[in-house]
Amino acid sequence: MPARSRPLRLTLRVAPSEVEGRACRPPPALSAAIATVAALLSLMALAVSGSTPTASRVHVERQAYVMGTACRLATYAPNREVGLARLERMLRALEATEQWLSTWRDDTALTRLNRQPVGRPVQLDAELCDLLRTLGRWWARTEGAFDPAVGRLVDAWGLRSGGRTPGAASLVRARARSGFAHVAVDEDCRLTRTRAVTLEEGAFGKGAGLDRAAAAANGGAWLIDLGGQLMAGGPPPEGMGWDVALAHPRQRDRPALVVTLVSGSLSTSGGSERDVAVNGRRVGHVLDPRTGHPAAFSGSVTVWHPQALAADILSTALYVMGPDRGMRWAEAHGVAACFLLPKVGGRVRVVKSRSFVDRFGPNDSAALGP
Repeated sequence: MPARSRPLRLTLRVAPSEVEGRACRPPPALSAAIATVAALLSLMALAVSGSTPTASRVHVERQAYVMGTACRLATYAPNREVGLARLERMLRALEATEQWLSTWRDDTALTRLNRQPVGRPVQLDAELCDLLRTLGRWWARTEGAFDPAVGRLVDAWGLRSGGRTPGAASLVRARARSGFAHVAVDEDCRLTRTRAVTLEEGAFGKGAGLDRAAAAANGGAWLIDLGGQLMAGGPPPEGMGWDVALAHPRQRDRPALVVTLVSGSLSTSGGSERDVAVNGRRVGHVLDPRTGHPAAFSGSVTVWHPQALAADILSTALYVMGPDRGMRWAEAHGVAACFLLPKVGGRVRVVKSRSFVDRFGPNDSAALGP
């Protein structure tokens, strides 16, 4: 049986700042937490193998700025050339997703779709058609807790421009032009909007990109951190997996729980630097599509799923539902979810679904609090 690696502690960032990323390059400066992750990743080869890398497990890393956030990739390969080629394919897949889905850009498929006249059927290509049908199924399954057609609400709250509190009339108008109920995709892959809703990729874009990157990896052991959403393609050599620290929802530099990720994706939703302050009041960046207001939950929720798109969507939906209804929904649907609930004195309560315990174990020894 292979020996377990020494713990590699990666702080899973909760929804970091999201700004436009136009090129696949490192940002001018990384936050302290991201820099810490980078430093830990650079030690990964020693942490896992305990010896000098051999031809069968050469460790290769890359750092980039893509899809509006910092991205860190690591892989093991027979040699450096193979590893670099794998990471390059994965980065190209992320860049292509940004060029496809980003609504921060004027030239993407999603932006062009948002600009089409209301009531006119628009022919979709097969990939976009499949994605939108998938989003529609999740919207229906979560009873609207996940809704990608919230662009008007994002604008009303000014979440991309410093934040504001919309007036009652403005919010009514935005709600009237929001909701996937006003989007239909027919059997011939034609999309029709019955109202001037706009699709917003914030709750599914990173997941879609990670799934594309995973397909481009074409095997191997690898790990991606895309702005706090992680995806792994198998354990590192001689290791059981990648040890990941889930951050305290209010103190990003404090780990609340450590889990070992072997494959699939971990996505966390919660308050973050993307939240804005309006007149001294915190306005959360995660909106409840059903009310038009920011979600009221102050903790965080992490979801594991074999597909990154589903993990991205479900962490948002469960956060919007809140810990009580969200956990009931997760249990009823077999979702691996973990809620972190802040308590007095900086402690945190950890609440896991049965599927989460089955995958990661019941050990709460690293948790802050009972």
